Amino acid sequence: MKTLFNRFSVIFAVSLFCFSFGIAGGFQLNEHGARAMAQGGAWAARAYDASAIYFNPAGLAFQNGTQLYLGSTIIVPSMTFFGPLPSVKETKMVDQIFPPINLYGTYAVTEDLHVGLGVNNPFGLGTEWPDNWVGNQLSVKVDLQSFFITPTVAYKINDQLSVGAGFNVVTGSVTLSRYFIPGVKVALDLSATGYGFNLGAQYKVSDDLSLGASYRSSVKLDATGTAKFTPSIPGSTPDGDAAASIELPSTAFLGVAYKVMDNLEVEADYQYVGWSSYKTLIIEFKKDPSKNSVNPKDYQNTYILRIGGEYTMDQFQFRAGYIYDHTPVETKHVDPLLPDANRNGINIGLGYKITNNLNIDFSYMYLKFNQRTVTGTDFDNNGNPGQTYGDFDGTYQASANLFGLNIGYSF
Repeated sequence: MKTLFNRFSVIFAVSLFCFSFGIAGGFQLNEHGARAMAQGGAWAARAYDASAIYFNPAGLAFQNGTQLYLGSTIIVPSMTFFGPLPSVKETKMVDQIFPPINLYGTYAVTEDLHVGLGVNNPFGLGTEWPDNWVGNQLSVKVDLQSFFITPTVAYKINDQLSVGAGFNVVTGSVTLSRYFIPGVKVALDLSATGYGFNLGAQYKVSDDLSLGASYRSSVKLDATGTAKFTPSIPGSTPDGDAAASIELPSTAFLGVAYKVMDNLEVEADYQYVGWSSYKTLIIEFKKDPSKNSVNPKDYQNTYILRIGGEYTMDQFQFRAGYIYDHTPVETKHVDPLLPDANRNGINIGLGYKITNNLNIDFSYMYLKFNQRTVTGTDFDNNGNPGQTYGDFDGTYQASANLFGLNIGYSF
């Protein structure tokens, strides 16, 4: 028993921490303003509101006055697992609701120089399965929260060209739990701080055509926290202080927008996500460095395609868009911790100008994950390939409903 715990305790903690940030790949949040969300997030070439702090900081330089843009997106995911094969038993994920925020404020120092501050959650969410389900030694519950605090500056070089830059202060926390072996539950509680930067540029080719490009750097997170086993096995379970590091990916937007007519604009964006930065995770146990371990993840660079448009009629703006998000997770790494897949999103939304200074934006997205059937898996009882748990093959089906609301005020 002691040997078993010595070997699996390290593997368990590593796999859990890998997921706590691996979830950011499968559950990278792209909804950072209801106006942009309703257009599939195709916003880098226009970025007309204060959410430019996220999509393209250069967009601030073409805005006027002081602005506040405050909101949230309510995310309601649903997931079902059929298996493990050859059984086709159906297990539904526990119902959850996630409310990531997006808060922005901007100020025009001069006609050409603008500054701003944004707070949002580019990575987050989690999963929760029934406590007594067949895969409870692989996963029970994961909850990840991250906050990006971004002071930003933008400058209009001339009437056609603007540039912008921002600095990211990133904080995050994660709690995870599952059964180590029957009757022994383990929890990992970690928190981290990191730093990054944003760059952007916009160029107005003509009154009808505009281009935009932005870049968000990778962020290294050095996490510390504790691992707790219930019950604890003295000399076998590495309870106590733990530490690990992970590098979140860099991302880049390229967008082109065209004014079809005076009251109709469309935009298409390509977003690159550099998930190849997430290859290996090393976790350290302060209590016993001999149990430090390395866990490969081998995420792949990926991309997101976005297209959307906005039609203005009096005080109303009608919006629609589409998003295709390609998963960074290889099939061999798909399990109940991160049952990710390629996904398609259909977006609609409505804006209403209440007064000259006050507006409100609504958005809705239906996000459908491609059904993903996984075969040939070989997990130990701590979720790592190539050990003794056996196969956990099966089929995952998932979708999500997202509801966005933002209120904007300018003065």
